[in-house]
Amino acid sequence: QVQLVESGGGLVQAGASLTLSCAGSERSFNTYHIGWFSQSPGKEHEDHEFVASITASGTATNYGDSVKGRTAISRDFAKNTVTLQMSSLKPEDPAVYYCAASNYYPGVCRRDYRSWGQGTQVTVSS
Repeated sequence: QVQLVESGGGLVQAGASLTLSCAGSERSFNTYHIGWFSQSPGKEHEDHEFVASITASGTATNYGDSVKGRTAISRDFAKNTVTLQMSSLKPEDPAVYYCAASNYYPGVCRRDYRSWGQGTQVTVSS
């Protein structure tokens, strides 16, 4: 199991941009498909919402309907890092964002991923 660490969260103004990073503990991180999920404050009882994913090769990406057009996922193989670039942030976007790793399929469900990071908080002010 690869260990993941998210970073880049914080407090931003509505309409601003933010980049989140997911770093892998080992070089094998580059062999995993990576997905990003979010969980809104006060909705911890609900399932994680799919945000975006990228294949291990970095050649294919997928985005959740709610974030299409204002997010971009990419990876830096040299740094064993996957980034999630978010723009036009909205007050309803505040959530904990998690990155997750899958060695089989970069799906849109929690069960598609085996390893998860601890999450990074994103808060958007109006």
